[in-house]
Parts: sequence; C-alpha cells; structure tokens
Amino acid sequence: MEFNERDFKEFNDKFISIKEEIQRAIIGQEELIEKVLIAMLCEGNVLLEGVPGLGKTQLVKTIGQVLNLDFSRIQFTPDLMPADVLGTNIIVHDESGRNRFEFEEGPVFTNILLADEINRATPKTQSAMLQCMQEKMVTAGNKTRELSKPFFVLATQNPIEMEGTYPLPEAQMDRFLFKLNVKFPNLDELSRIVNLTTQRDEITLRKISNREDLLKMISISKEIPVSEAVLEYAMKLVLYTHPENEISPEGTKKYVRFGSSPRGAQAIIKAAKVKALVDGRFNVSFDDVKYVSMPALRHRIILNFEAMSDNVDSDYIINEILNHI
Repeated sequence: MEFNERDFKEFNDKFISIKEEIQRAIIGQEELIEKVLIAMLCEGNVLLEGVPGLGKTQLVKTIGQVLNLDFSRIQFTPDLMPADVLGTNIIVHDESGRNRFEFEEGPVFTNILLADEINRATPKTQSAMLQCMQEKMVTAGNKTRELSKPFFVLATQNPIEMEGTYPLPEAQMDRFLFKLNVKFPNLDELSRIVNLTTQRDEITLRKISNREDLLKMISISKEIPVSEAVLEYAMKLVLYTHPENEISPEGTKKYVRFGSSPRGAQAIIKAAKVKALVDGRFNVSFDDVKYVSMPALRHRIILNFEAMSDNVDSDYIINEILNHI
C-alpha cells in the first residue's frame, strides 16, 4: 500500500487528538503518554516502572478506552498459572450428548493486555508470555493460535517492593520495545490530580480511533525513510553498549557486563520513524534517535557489580554514549 502526504498529515492529526484525549484523564506525564503511544505504533510492548499510585494502571485503561480496542487486565500473583493467562482446554457436552475438548481463550486474546505487577508471577508463568509478546501467537496443546491484530502487552512493575517478586528474565525484558520510568508529579500536577479525583464525577472519554485506524497508522509509520547517516548513528549507539567493542566509551567498558541485543537497534529505528511523523516530518533525524534511545536501551543493558557499587544505572551509560558519539 502506498501513502501520500495527506495520509502523513492525517497520522499527525490523529496522534495529537488521541494524546489530548488521554491527557483529559491523566494529569501531567505528557512525555510518558507520547512514548507509550509511539511504542504502540511500532507494535511494541511497554514496561512501566514506578512506585504505587502514580496512575500506571489508569494510563493503560485510558489508552484502551480512547483507542476503542479490546482490553484485558491480569493481576500477576505468585500462584498465577500459564493457563490463567493463555487459556486451556475444557470438556464440554455437545448436542449429541458426547463429551469433547474445547479451547477456552484466556485474557491474552485481546488487543491491549494490561499485565499488572508483572514481576510477581513465577518463571513458569513468565515463560508463557514470551511467544505472545514476540510472535503474537499462543500455543496450547498441539495447536497454535494467532492473536488478533494489533496486540500489545503494557506491563507495570514496582521498583521498590522486592518481597514476593521474581526478576523478569532477560529474554522477556528484551521483548519490551520500551521501558519507561513513571515519575512522581510536581506540585502543580499533584494539585490538579487531587482536584480531578476528589471533586468531580468520572470523566467520560471519547473514542478517538478504532482498530482499523491504528493498523493504518502502523503501516504509514513503516514508510518513513531513514538516511544512511542516521542509520549509522543509531547502529553505533547500540554497538557502543558492548564492553568488548574497542571503541566503546570507558563507562561502558567499566560498568557494562552485556550490551543491547539487535532488538535494541530495531526498536530505535521503528520508534524514531514514528517520532518523525509525530513531529510532522517525513524523514528521521538524529534528534529522533536520541529521543527514543533511552527507553529503547535502558532495559537491554546488563550492568556489572562495579556499577551497582558505584550507584551507576543504565541511563548514565546511555547518556555517556550519546556524548561520546
């Protein structure tokens, strides 16, 4: 399918309308909202990390309402089993009186799956999420079923409460396009949040788009060209996260154990294309790459013990790489 300048303009107008409608229910967090929407337009999954009460769950529910997509929520707990997520075969009685197995779909058969406190589930349940997050499919028994498009996992986790949690395996972390840190609101935002939630009735949100609109926007974003210079810049950004690379910055060599996978490079290019369209441009710039590099790479860099002892995080490493390039 070919797209023209009018389609690109419609993309920009639709994105702004969606973002503004979400902001009616979510106070502040403008950059967070924009980055979640960018990730979704890349058909990517998002991990939201922040302390309780910052509106992570409310944000995901609001996005589902505004985009008019099917929405499911799973509260992850240590006793959650794979069948509770994917579904299972059950025995049913047919019209002839015989018993037969029929697959009962789990909550993963939706468009937006809110995986609340995802790090509370056991490794057995976490592993059940891998196929649906990457391949958009579910294998149950001897049959593989495709999930409806689009499909996104928007997960939340609490960074401070470690009791009763299981660290997400690296293979699963790598399947998140973005990891976004949810910040505490400032004084003005906090006042507006309290006023919104204690003095008025619940806001009725308009449905700005639908499944077909979103699929068209996803297709349009793939058409944006990337110049050789910008592509090389993005690839260097990923290569410099690897400590064995001779030209990596000193911080990478000192503090990083393992660098980003190729999925990090794919995430940067996909998201930079969407960011260009959001800003009303039809080509990817160096600033687009910088804008998406932090959420695309921060969860793909594994730090060593020295980094922990020196209180160095992956954001520090990425900033040093950006300055180095």
